[in-house]
Amino acid sequence: MLQLIDTWSTRPDEEDHMTEEHSAIWREMIRAVDHDFTGARVLDVGCNQGGFLRMLFDSKPFASGVGVDLARKAVALAEQRKGSRPIQYLAATRLAEAGCNFDVAFSHEVIYLIENLADHADQIAEVLRPGGSYYAVTCCHSDSPLWADWRPYIQEFSNVPVPNHSVADIAGAFRDAGFKVAVSRFMANSFIELWEPSNYLPSDVDTLELYTRWKLMFRFTWPD
Repeated sequence: MLQLIDTWSTRPDEEDHMTEEHSAIWREMIRAVDHDFTGARVLDVGCNQGGFLRMLFDSKPFASGVGVDLARKAVALAEQRKGSRPIQYLAATRLAEAGCNFDVAFSHEVIYLIENLADHADQIAEVLRPGGSYYAVTCCHSDSPLWADWRPYIQEFSNVPVPNHSVADIAGAFRDAGFKVAVSRFMANSFIELWEPSNYLPSDVDTLELYTRWKLMFRFTWPD
């Protein structure tokens, strides 16, 4: 049973840097989704401090948006930063607390932390309208050769368990729930910024491989 937490990380200062680090990824997510957001109702699963929905609204205005996260402190910051945008941020353990009939849902590097993928697929089905889609981006899966090193490192500072899902595990959970499943290599045709080497990405080639080969965007479409 999921419970609310204060922060995702035992190192909360790292979460403050996520908006800057993830901005390029969020822009690519927005570019990659061919969707008319006019009048749309949008859900952000695992919204953290709310940056993705703010960026999406500023570039492709939607009618209303809800961001849901387990981390209470992150949600409080998201609420403070939303300005006059038509967005609500909630600390919740079930997606249905955000309402239903969403046209489109997103998550970025969230699905790999969800232990019960079948339950997650059922929750997404409950909140999407017929024909709605859920876009989930992740590079944290057991098919990536980087994951064997990353997983124990992430677990060291994560306030939740870190499961070990494969691409087949993720896709299979949503197929079994009745979704039409598709996937793309997320940034295969984009320029990739080469940051300084880190514990996650020791070399420039690792960075290139991660973003063009192992970072994936799943599209789960609920039938009409």
